[in-house]
Amino acid sequence: MKPAFSRRDILALGAAGTFSPWLKGSALPDTVPMRDGVPRVDYHAHPEIGMTVDRAVAISKERGVKFGLLQHAGIKESDYPDLVSNDDELKAWIHQLEGKPVFKGVQAELLNWMSAFSKETVARLDYVLSDALTMPDKSGKMIKLWTPAFQCHDAQDFMDRYVDFHEEVMAKEPIDIIANPTYLPEALEPDYDKLWTEKRMRKIIESAARHHVAIEINSRYKVPRLAFLEMAKAARVKFSFGSNGHTTDAMGDIDYGVAMYRKLELTLDRFFQPAMPGKKPIEVRTLA
Repeated sequence: MKPAFSRRDILALGAAGTFSPWLKGSALPDTVPMRDGVPRVDYHAHPEIGMTVDRAVAISKERGVKFGLLQHAGIKESDYPDLVSNDDELKAWIHQLEGKPVFKGVQAELLNWMSAFSKETVARLDYVLSDALTMPDKSGKMIKLWTPAFQCHDAQDFMDRYVDFHEEVMAKEPIDIIANPTYLPEALEPDYDKLWTEKRMRKIIESAARHHVAIEINSRYKVPRLAFLEMAKAARVKFSFGSNGHTTDAMGDIDYGVAMYRKLELTLDRFFQPAMPGKKPIEVRTLA
């Protein structure tokens, strides 16, 4: 099969800035635990359902996995638990995590989440994560793809709009990580390999590379699959691990990510590290 990205592709896009490395200006990995040559970080951990930050830190230590702790963030109309929706609430979240052996993050909700916060407060976070799992249907109504409210009558049309929405999230939001990439609703998941064509995968990967967004390898949904990850490796994007865990049992489960890291023979320079102050997306991105 023809390689997803040829050497000519990479050189041409590199000259245009698309594949320029963004390890420069990142925090050094001196606090990242390593085991068997693989970094052990779960950048997608939610201390919800009554869990305290201290309990999350204890789980992190028990499992030998450093956590990036998240709360959902955005305007008040976003329907998520423990939502932070203004500067004071975001500062309070950051204050809870200061001095703890964790990365400080938020999961951004809806394309307009930035309107709830000042640039200076967002820049105090280590990173911002977002995904495409809450997207508009054809009428414009926002639908959560993992809920029974999602219905699909035309899989091909949905996929084209879903890929476009992945691109829109990365173009319009100053984020560090795209989470749950290539997730499919339960009704479509049996046709995963058929629906995720090379063209569709390439569009998402090119967008991640263009906007310097790391691709999460998600252990909850076991996505993306190997074909996508091989294409992303060829495109020289960075990767992160995420459990999307909200409970004691799930937080820190990065087994799928670790397995893919080994299969792809990745090296530490391809693993996401939070940007240093002054280099964060909220500070340097020119948004679409």
